[in-house]
Amino acid sequence: MADIKAPATAQTTTPPVRQERNPGSAKTVLLRRARELALVPALLLLTLLGALLNDSFLTERNLISILGASAALAMVVLAESLVLITGKFDLSLESVVGIAPALGALLVLPAAQAGFGTDLPAAVGLLAILLVGAAIGAFNGILVVKLKLNAFIVTLAMLIVLRGLLVGSTKGKTLFGMPEAFYTLATSTFLTIPLSVWLAAVAFGVAGFVLKYHRVGRALYAIGGNPDAARAAGIRVERVMLGVFVVAGALAAVGGLMQTGYVGAINANQGQNMIFTVFAAAVIGGISLDGGKGTMFGALTGVLLLGVVQNLLTLAQVPSFWIQAIYGGIILVALMIARVTTGRAQD
Repeated sequence: MADIKAPATAQTTTPPVRQERNPGSAKTVLLRRARELALVPALLLLTLLGALLNDSFLTERNLISILGASAALAMVVLAESLVLITGKFDLSLESVVGIAPALGALLVLPAAQAGFGTDLPAAVGLLAILLVGAAIGAFNGILVVKLKLNAFIVTLAMLIVLRGLLVGSTKGKTLFGMPEAFYTLATSTFLTIPLSVWLAAVAFGVAGFVLKYHRVGRALYAIGGNPDAARAAGIRVERVMLGVFVVAGALAAVGGLMQTGYVGAINANQGQNMIFTVFAAAVIGGISLDGGKGTMFGALTGVLLLGVVQNLLTLAQVPSFWIQAIYGGIILVALMIARVTTGRAQD
């Protein structure tokens, strides 16, 4: 029956996407929704558990600490989620977190403090951070979208290249003494909450609105669901995907600036291994690795869940090297849940 109806609906944009997603039944749709909302009771359960295990968990100071520590991660998860929705990967975002703020800092620091000696104003350094992130995203997008190279391999290579550039440009040193503007997002507060948290919340809100109500958001889902059908529907697939890579790079750069303010310095390892946590948050939040599915609400709850988990492990004095193992286990569980809820094999 679907093959007979297809010609009659070829002029519309939504049927191809729905046909690709192939929900199959109302039960499957409910299972997908349940997967996104399942983290809410999980968060409540972990909060209750934390309150029972440690008296300081529910204190205002600790809760704000969780939010502040999760802000940089949230920006990178947002960036990765947008790329994943289009059906691509960007592993280099963790290196953007390090190289973008480092180059911005080197432009403003004097030579005596390991800078380039250009002594540019702080505003120029901050602008450079955004431009570096966007430029890296554009370069990745050109290789993946225009030259049709494998996104996984390209961004993995860029991750390594950028990591080497970070170590080389900083000469392995930790950068201190940047202008106060480099720390403002993490140190300044509004209603006792860091500006970085407010910025991350606004970014997720804007992204969620665009994905749900704007034609660009619908285009992202269409491209992730079936790029050929999206192209046939009149969507400029290459242009949209290139734009997503650019935006993702800029968001990761902002995340790097948040991380710089939170730590108070930039070291040669900033952002290293962060991509594992980013994928964990995105996947458990319902962002599909196959593309075309996922919401910003789900991704945000994934960030908060991992933030609470890390805080609980820290309060329980669990060695840090166990945290990555736990995150890996969370990803595996999330993938199995995705397999059950979608009913589809994962390639």
